[in-house]
Amino acid sequence: MSTGAIVAIAIGAAIILIILLALVIPRMRARKAEQQLATRREEVAGAHRDAAAEREAKARIAESEAQRARADAQLHEARADLHDRGLADDQLDRDGAALERDDAVPADGSPSVAAGDGSAEDVRAGERDRPATPQG
Repeated sequence: MSTGAIVAIAIGAAIILIILLALVIPRMRARKAEQQLATRREEVAGAHRDAAAEREAKARIAESEAQRARADAQLHEARADLHDRGLADDQLDRDGAALERDDAVPADGSPSVAAGDGSAEDVRAGERDRPATPQG
């Protein structure tokens, strides 16, 4: 084989190698960029899911507190109705003291949890313990 043929083969191989590199390198960069983008998407989506879960938990707590407040309001409305109809005259002093305690909110803003504080739970417990009276 002549020296010219060997040089031509070497130059051809070099050209083919350069063409392959020119095609492969951009694809590798695009693949790497796509992987980085996918990783970033997962991170951001995870952060949003965490925030959503936290807000959902806060909403559940607020909903529970609102439900408790509604029950307390219904309790007071029921007591007011009993007093209006004259069916709870024996409880006038106790209910007045319970209202005063309800109005005195602790400094930390938390509701009183003492037993017998006139809360909805106490009234429900009292209603369970009281024998049923016939409606007449």
